[in-house]
Amino acid sequence: MEMLKNLPEMDLMRSEKMTFVQLIIPVESAHRAISYLGELGLLQFRDLNEDKSPFQRTFVNQVKRCAEMSRKLRFFKDQIHKAGLLSSALPTMQPDVDLEALEIQLADHEHELIEMNANSEKLQQTYNELLEFKMVLQKAGDFLLSGKSYETSDGRELDENVYSSDYPDSVSLLEQATQSGPSNSSGLRFISGIIPKSKVLLFERMLFRATRGNLLFNQATADDLIMDPVTSEMVEKTVFVVFFSGEQAKTKILKICEAFGASCYPVPEDITKQNQITQEVLSRLSELETTLDVGIRHRNAALHSIGFRLTVWINMVKREKAVFDTLNMLNFDVTKKCLVGEGWCPIFAKPQIQESLQRATFDSNSQVGIIFHVMDSVEAPPTYFRTNDFTNAYQEIVDAYGVAKYQEANPAVYTVITFPFLFAVMFGDWGHGICLLIGALVLIAREGKLSTQKLGSFMEMLFGGRYVLLLMSLFSIYCGLIYNEFFSVPYHIFGQSAYRCRDPNCSDAYTIGLIKYRDAYAFGVDPSWRGSRSELPFLNSLKMKMSILFGIAQMNLGIMLSYFNSIFFNNSLDIRYQFIPQMIFLNSLFGYLSLLIIIKWCTGSQADLYHVMIYMFLSPFDDLGENELFWGQRPLQILLLFSALVAVPWMLFPKPFILKRLHAERFQGRAYGILRSSEMDTDSEPGSARHQHEEEFNFSEVFVHQMIHSIEFVLGSVSNTASYLRLWALSLAHSELSTVFYEKVLLLAWGYDNILIRIVGLAVFAFATAFILLMMETLSAFLHALRLHWVEFQNKFYQGDGYKFKPFSFAAVLADDEDYNVFTFGTFGFLAPEAVDLLNRVQRVMHSNVMTPKSMDVVFKRVNFAIQKGVAAQLVARLPSISM
Repeated sequence: MEMLKNLPEMDLMRSEKMTFVQLIIPVESAHRAISYLGELGLLQFRDLNEDKSPFQRTFVNQVKRCAEMSRKLRFFKDQIHKAGLLSSALPTMQPDVDLEALEIQLADHEHELIEMNANSEKLQQTYNELLEFKMVLQKAGDFLLSGKSYETSDGRELDENVYSSDYPDSVSLLEQATQSGPSNSSGLRFISGIIPKSKVLLFERMLFRATRGNLLFNQATADDLIMDPVTSEMVEKTVFVVFFSGEQAKTKILKICEAFGASCYPVPEDITKQNQITQEVLSRLSELETTLDVGIRHRNAALHSIGFRLTVWINMVKREKAVFDTLNMLNFDVTKKCLVGEGWCPIFAKPQIQESLQRATFDSNSQVGIIFHVMDSVEAPPTYFRTNDFTNAYQEIVDAYGVAKYQEANPAVYTVITFPFLFAVMFGDWGHGICLLIGALVLIAREGKLSTQKLGSFMEMLFGGRYVLLLMSLFSIYCGLIYNEFFSVPYHIFGQSAYRCRDPNCSDAYTIGLIKYRDAYAFGVDPSWRGSRSELPFLNSLKMKMSILFGIAQMNLGIMLSYFNSIFFNNSLDIRYQFIPQMIFLNSLFGYLSLLIIIKWCTGSQADLYHVMIYMFLSPFDDLGENELFWGQRPLQILLLFSALVAVPWMLFPKPFILKRLHAERFQGRAYGILRSSEMDTDSEPGSARHQHEEEFNFSEVFVHQMIHSIEFVLGSVSNTASYLRLWALSLAHSELSTVFYEKVLLLAWGYDNILIRIVGLAVFAFATAFILLMMETLSAFLHALRLHWVEFQNKFYQGDGYKFKPFSFAAVLADDEDYNVFTFGTFGFLAPEAVDLLNRVQRVMHSNVMTPKSMDVVFKRVNFAIQKGVAAQLVARLPSISM
């Protein structure tokens, strides 16, 4: 015991020792002190103002200003992105930010950009109107010319046919359009305009219904695309001319045009006037094009100037907002004019924190120093492991199951080796392993470049696990050499085979059988097993027994780690009434099975292990006969079975009753024992980390919990051992699937003399290998290895009910990419410009799709609900706040 306690500590075995500290910071040096601590990134602050809303804290106004500046910077970023420009960052950053100067500068830039955008939008709107007018003049003029030629040529024939009808009193629009003389003399009118092409069909149908068919509708596709000044999208439009009669029809048509967003333009019937107007429109278009180009160049120059410093500004505002958010977590003492903060830090970081605080006092010219002292706390400290690029991915795998309790044994130490190894047992093929190794080496070689880029979700996950992939590939090559499989093909790598044909002239040795004529193959599976009658039974037996051995070894490791946890936390009850009976139960049954497997391998016995294990329970006193592997096996089995039966009540009953006795003695004054290492009798203050509520001892809950834990272990010993057989199953599936692709695709195609069939077969084999064996099988083996570690291994010792150490760090703040919702409110509770833009887009989409009043009401009810959620923010934002 003493020898184990004197062993040197591992960096990852236990989390870093933490200490609870208190800071008393003068107001004049508070900002600089928090900034220096943010650069250090080794102190996690505790929120001492949890009872206050964000709008009632001391530095709420500074946070609002930073939020407003963040909104302006997002606006600049969007404008740069829309303009297709690139933003670059300056290499240096000022440690002290002049917030007021930056705020004024950003406001000036925003005002300038908004003004330029408004002018550009107006000019673009005017340019679009003139361009539409030009196209309407061209297309509508063609309609009018064709109508006049049709009128002169076929007028007489229409007169004879129409006026001979049975309704002489009614004159149709077609007659009016083709009668001689000007159209106005007969009351015929027309309206010309332009409309998006997607609305033409509904527009024409609506006009026909509104006028009951008393119109003539002509249309032609516009030659040029029109750019939407708001969305900057190119829209295809259609020119139309509607001939009608009557003032009432004109009113209806104009209302429908307005509802569909159609633009109407007057077109004179006189060709000379049309030409004059066209020339004037072309002249103004040329002038507007020049003006627009100058405005775009000026706007791009302004955006380029902003983009050159945009990243620096974003980082500066993020840092300032993080500082003020942290200051809001501190308690403000009005009388002493100081800020009081509490938090956790690693013990090794205390000198660095004190040095940073002294530097902040000196740089701020404060007459009073910052007080930094250690305090006692009964609150559980956070868990902090110092990891590097290699170990971080394995630590994340463990943390995904649950963060380790403070100073609890860390499974990541063993996961570094066991996780890729168990993966390789299922994925063993040194050809596939080489493919994974190449991918891992590419990711590691481009580590510097990829770490600075924004990757997709899948690529980011792959890059983060590059070192996991590296070890997985190396172990896959190792296991593949043991299995002697290279894309399912065996090779004589380590010498000649130990088997040969029965007859030197035989050609069907794989069906007749082989004989052993020399020593065993040097390393791994003999290649002669491939294709023989005994291949599948031999490999199944080998991999199944190997899976059981690996499983029992890893579960024993988990129970051993529970022993080290009990020693570390001085919990002798768990050692006597949990660790010892668990080791006895597991190894009396499945440890004994592992021993039988090893003895059978070493002796070459033909004993049936299934029969031995089954009749160990059914008939423990019967003679084993030919299944006896060693002398004294039957008495040993009886002893092991008795030990397993005794271990179950040993786990269940003693611990709850001993805890009950200790609790009773502790509160009756006869003895003062410590039930848990975290219990301390201290004078605590409400709201402080030193405050603890005494939990009432409930014997029934303790007993039920112990009973559940005991039953779970007993049943889990069986189910977990069976669960490790997935190593055998997935290894067999991977091998057989690889064999099928090799023999039924590649070899089958290679048997033809046609080069095209060979190329197709090679392509199918490469596709199946890449996407099925290297992607799907890799993912499958990864998930099963994850399951074995989370359930079968970690549930033996790992509680995982801690919480991560999250220090205030500028590096973490700047690395966090914030995803902003466009439907937000401004600093003073009003709808932000992004939200207004969203509402405008919703309105345009609804009008463009001619939604019914019911559907429009549903949409705006949803939008109204989203707006109402910000009413509380508007009210709270106007509450008085404490100002320094």
